[in-house]
Amino acid sequence: MVREDRTSWKAKYFTKIAELFEEYPKCFVVGVDNVGSKQMQQIRTSLRGHAVVLNGKNTMIRKALRGKLEANPGLEKLLPHVKENIGFVFTKGDLAEIRDLLLQNKVAAPAKAGALAPVDVRVPPQNTGLGPEKTSFFQALQIPTKIAKGTIEILTEVHLIKQGDKVGASEATLLNMLKIFPFSYGLIVRQVYDNGSTYEPGILDITPEVLRAKFMEGVSHIAALSLGVGYPTKVSAPHSILNGFKNLVAVAAESDLSFKQAEKMLEILKDPAKFAAASAAAAASSKPAAAPAAAAAKEEKKAPAKEEKEEEEDDGGFGGLFD
Repeated sequence: MVREDRTSWKAKYFTKIAELFEEYPKCFVVGVDNVGSKQMQQIRTSLRGHAVVLNGKNTMIRKALRGKLEANPGLEKLLPHVKENIGFVFTKGDLAEIRDLLLQNKVAAPAKAGALAPVDVRVPPQNTGLGPEKTSFFQALQIPTKIAKGTIEILTEVHLIKQGDKVGASEATLLNMLKIFPFSYGLIVRQVYDNGSTYEPGILDITPEVLRAKFMEGVSHIAALSLGVGYPTKVSAPHSILNGFKNLVAVAAESDLSFKQAEKMLEILKDPAKFAAASAAAAASSKPAAAPAAAAAKEEKKAPAKEEKEEEEDDGGFGGLFD
C-alpha cells in the first residue's frame, strides 16, 4: 500500500478541521496528557454517535483556525487556548452530558518518577507482605512499620505525595511494590467553545436551581438595602406595606381607633383565649386522616365482642335449663 505524502495529508487535515467547525457549533478544548493510543480509541468508541474527537499538532491547528477566521471570526477566541498537548471534542448534544462522558473514561495508572501528582497520595495502614529486608526502604521514607509474622506492616496512614509535587523514584517504587495505582488519566476539559463564545468548564455546573437561588439572594439584598436607606423599590414595597400595617395595628391597639383589616387581630389582642381556641381548632383540622381510620378499626375490634355478649344474653329463655 502506497503511503500518502505529507502534503496531501496536511491538506486533508485542514479540510477536515474546517468541516468539523462548520458542522458542529460546540466543542471542548481538552488536555490529552498521559492518554495512550489504546485509551484514546476507547474514548472514541464510547463517544460514537455523540461527539467526534480530533487531535493534531498545535501549529497545524492554529494555521487551520486562522484560515477560517474570515468565515467564522469567533474561532479567534480559541487561538490562545491552543497550547501544550490538546485536542478537540466536537458535539451537537448537551455539553454537560458530553463532559460527564469524558470524565467517566479514565484509566488507573501507576505513579511514575518525575510526573506531577494530580491528587494527594496516601498509603493506608496495611500488611505489605514484603520481607524484613525491605525495612530500610521504609525507614528512608519515614514510614512507621513493624515486623508481623515475618512481613512488614505499615502502622499508620502516610501522606506520601502531595498534589502538584513531583513523584520521586523512591515513592514510585514503593507504590509499585504495594500495587497501588493512585492516578487516573483521561481527557481533561480545559475550555468550552459554544457558537463563537468561550468559557470555563465550571460554567456547565450552573443549574437552573443554582441560578434561581442566586437571583433570590440578590433580590433579598436589594430589598434589605432599599429598606435601610428608605428608598422604595419593587422588591422592598411588600415589606414596607407590611411594616406600615404593623404600625397601624399597633396604633389601633393603643387607641380607640380601628379599621376593618385589623378587627380580627384586635379581638385576639383583647381576648387571648380566642387565639388559643383558634390555634386548637387549626391543630385539630390538620391531624392526619389515619386517626379516624385507627378509631374506626378500634370500634370494629370492639364490635364482635359486643355481638357475642348479646348472643349470650339472648338465649331464647332457656338460659337456666341445663344449669
